[in-house]
Amino acid sequence: MSTRDTATLQAQLRTVLDLTNTEIQVAETRIAQARTEAVREELSKNAGNARARAEAIQAAIRELGGTPDLIGPLVGRAMAAVKAVGEQAQPFDEALLGDLALEHQLLDRARYIKALATAAQQSEVVALSDRLITAHTATVDWLTTVLAEDALGGPAALRRTPIQAAAGTVVKLVIIPVTWSAHGLDRALDVFRTAPPALGDLLARGVRAGDVAVKTLTASRDAALETAEQVTRREGAEGTADTLHSFRASTGVLESRELPIPDYSDLNVAQAVAAIKELSDPAAVRTVLAYEEANSNRRGVVSAAQTRLAAIAQGVTGLN
Repeated sequence: MSTRDTATLQAQLRTVLDLTNTEIQVAETRIAQARTEAVREELSKNAGNARARAEAIQAAIRELGGTPDLIGPLVGRAMAAVKAVGEQAQPFDEALLGDLALEHQLLDRARYIKALATAAQQSEVVALSDRLITAHTATVDWLTTVLAEDALGGPAALRRTPIQAAAGTVVKLVIIPVTWSAHGLDRALDVFRTAPPALGDLLARGVRAGDVAVKTLTASRDAALETAEQVTRREGAEGTADTLHSFRASTGVLESRELPIPDYSDLNVAQAVAAIKELSDPAAVRTVLAYEEANSNRRGVVSAAQTRLAAIAQGVTGLN
C-alpha cells in the first residue's frame, strides 16, 4: 500500500473516530430523554458499543502506523455539549435530524473507508468498516423511526425537553399560513356568537350566578374536560370538541368506553396486547397507550403499544 493510500485511510479513520466520540456524548445526552427504562437501557448499550467501536478505530490507526488523536474524546465531548445546548432552542424534530445527519455522515464515511481498505487490501480495516456500516445503518433506521413516531403524534422513544417543546410550539405558530381573512374571522365569530345557546349568554349567566367559578373550582379536571367536550359538541362546535377529545386522549383521561378497543378495561395483558396488534391507526394506538399509562400501566401492554407504534412508523418510512 502506498504512503498516499495509508495517509488517506488514516485521515478518514481519524475523522470517523472524532465523529464517534461525538456520537458517544450525544447518546449519553439522549439517555436523560429516554421515555422508558427499556429505551434508556438501549441508549446506554449504544453508548457502550460506540466506545468499543472507537477503541477498534484507534487500534486500526495504530496498525496503519499512525497515532490516534488523544484529544479526540475531548473534542467529541465539547462538540456534543455545544450541540446539546444549541438544540434546546430548536424543535425536537430538528434536534433529531441533527443526530440523523451525524449518523449518515458516519455511515457514508464507513462505506468510503471500506472502499479504501478494499483497494489497499487491508482486510482487517474492511472487517471494521463492515462493523461500522452495520451499526450506523441500525442507528439511522432507529432515528428515522423515532422521527416518524413523533410526526405521527408520538409518543416517540425520546421525550422532548420542556424548552424543545416550547420551541416547537413557537415555530409552528410562526409558520402557520395567515389564511384567515378579516371576513373569515368575522364570519367565524358570528357563527360562534349566534350558536344556540350563545356562549356569551351562558358565560354571562354563569358569572352572574357564580356557577362557572364554583364548578371550575370544584369539578375535577377530567370531568371538566369531558363536560366541556360534550357541551361544545352538543352546541355544534365540532372543531373545539375534537380538540378537547384529542387532548383528553393524549393525557389518558378518556373513559374506557371511549377507547378504540371495546371492553378494554376487562382485558387481561395477553388480550390487550393481541387487541393492540390489530390496530392500524397510530392515533388509536396512542389513545390506548395514554390510557394504559394513566391507569393500569401494565408493562407488557405499554411495551406492546410502543412496539406497534414503531411498526406503523417504520411502515410509513418504508423501513419494513
